[in-house]
Amino acid sequence: MTAALTVTGGLLLTMADGQEPFTGWLTAGPDGRITGLGPGEPPAREGTVLDARGKIIAPGFVSAHSHLHTSGLRGLAAGETLYPWVRANNEILLGAGAEDMYWFALHGCLDFVGNGITSAYNFAQNRVLWLYDQHTHRDVPGAVHAEEFLTRQFDAAADSGLRVMTAIRLDDEHFGPDRARAGFDRMAREARERTPADTFLGVSVYGSVQWSSAARTAVLEAETMRRHGIPNQAHFVETTENIEAQRAKFAWYAEAGALGPDMLFGHFVHPTDAMLDAVADSGSAVVWQPASNGRLGSGFADIVRYRERGVRVGMGLDDQSCTDVSDPFQNMRIGLYALRAAHRRASVMMPREVLRMHTLGAAEVLGADDRIGSLEPGKYADFLVVDPADPDTGPLWDAYAGYVLACGPRNLKEVWIGGRRAAVDGRPSHPRAAETGPELHTRMTRAAHDRGLPAPVLTTVAPLSRTTTGTTA
Repeated sequence: MTAALTVTGGLLLTMADGQEPFTGWLTAGPDGRITGLGPGEPPAREGTVLDARGKIIAPGFVSAHSHLHTSGLRGLAAGETLYPWVRANNEILLGAGAEDMYWFALHGCLDFVGNGITSAYNFAQNRVLWLYDQHTHRDVPGAVHAEEFLTRQFDAAADSGLRVMTAIRLDDEHFGPDRARAGFDRMAREARERTPADTFLGVSVYGSVQWSSAARTAVLEAETMRRHGIPNQAHFVETTENIEAQRAKFAWYAEAGALGPDMLFGHFVHPTDAMLDAVADSGSAVVWQPASNGRLGSGFADIVRYRERGVRVGMGLDDQSCTDVSDPFQNMRIGLYALRAAHRRASVMMPREVLRMHTLGAAEVLGADDRIGSLEPGKYADFLVVDPADPDTGPLWDAYAGYVLACGPRNLKEVWIGGRRAAVDGRPSHPRAAETGPELHTRMTRAAHDRGLPAPVLTTVAPLSRTTTGTTA
């Protein structure tokens, strides 16, 4: 097969297990998959030739836990913990309609691409926006939207070129089991049909037992996992707020038969020993978001302890509104340094280990490591071109340490997805990239205005009112 792309002269960090970094070449075919790679010179220079001399070529980052519609909500509730922060986000989103959600999600996807994230697990914003009722002290529906509110988010992911696994919430607390089941089936079908096959990583259950009032939610989620043959990721014991009630609900998943290789626990900051043993014994996985856990004061996930027990761990960037900067280098360093400080031992986790968790490890917990996460023949040619000399970080003594500890978005020169250039110097090459900023500012400002909330302190648009498509309670 004639190569469509030939990369030459780069220092390749393939992240394939057992393979050390080497200076060499990589080729990709017209289908966007890697056809070969190796040290030295390529057997031929075919198609587009990328001279990567002096550059690091590494896999695109995989975010195994993300909320891609939130990139216009950064800096909100800056001194709040998880639950008040969620409510502050929802207050604005209650003013948004389906077309707003398209632009919010597209902006988030392209923001990820510009920062070197080429694949993401996305918790799509569900049709029911829940609010905390101060009188009853319960969450109640603040708005219930038509299905277009969700499908337009699918369209944004499909249009962006980012590879996405889409998580869909059942919302049986509002719709009841039968309507929730039928609605999930329709939305799963829509996500699959609306997304190009090469960027579609699959559908997942958006686990919501943390917020449910009865064990039937866990039963319905487990049944949906089995019926569709798909994973489930649940936010779990993320914060110490109401921690005993959260922990008690873990048994609901266990009793429903949900635990196993397809069950992922996002955050999992405050598990008991029994919970951790159950996750390890069942082959379930944990997805770690160190930057957002720190930002929200959620606590510290002792990933060293989890891995010692054999738990598989991947990493995610989480909300752009609580990680704020979609920077996977920062995410790795915050996690790495916190673990070293907590254990008072610098070798407790090494740069290659944390890089693996944000690439191949994240792909593994999603069940997508046959396609993404490392640079190997047959996988997609999703890679980054990082220049440690611009700005100069000095001699590269250790490939993994230099990449993880000293490099960042300022060194990220190009992002390639499927053998095609997707971003240069942090700017996505997408044909609608220039529109996303103005659309985001306009629509976010309008949503806040319609909710009677303060305007942003700095934006490029004036607040204009308009009617949303949701039914507000």
